[in-house]
Amino acid sequence: MVGRACAVGAAVLALVAGAAPGAGAASGAEAGSGAVARGRAAEAELSFHGAAVLADGRLDVRFLSRNHGPAAVPDATVRLRWSAPLEDRLALPGGCVRAERRAVLCRVGPLPAGGPGVQVRLRVGLRGAPSEVLMEFTAVWSGGTADRGRDDERRRVLVLDTGDTYYF
Repeated sequence: MVGRACAVGAAVLALVAGAAPGAGAASGAEAGSGAVARGRAAEAELSFHGAAVLADGRLDVRFLSRNHGPAAVPDATVRLRWSAPLEDRLALPGGCVRAERRAVLCRVGPLPAGGPGVQVRLRVGLRGAPSEVLMEFTAVWSGGTADRGRDDERRRVLVLDTGDTYYF
């Protein structure tokens, strides 16, 4: 069962990220993009900022990824995980797939050094319409680049069911 779960997880990541995990061998194109430098991963500083609103069991989330450099990121994927289980049926935007009962993976694509990425917007339904939900963001794939200071690419936001906007 563990082997099957790993294979399914790798397939989901490959679908979202556009490449298989561990495909970090530097091709000529990757080496030129700054993804791999002299046999070790180039450094990039990723961050995610946005807003979330919870009302009647519906959570609206929008976020913008940013790469503060110094290297470009050829492809990036973010995992959004919630403390409450998601409804069975989700209408997710392109580039996002359900990964677990409580999580979604969203491809944010290439991120140039010093530049913003694409804004992602999604709405998810939460089972049981909880009065609050803890939302966690984590970069799970960065196209072979390394982020030594991972604190800003991990976000935890408590969102209350008030209809108010919570910024992160």
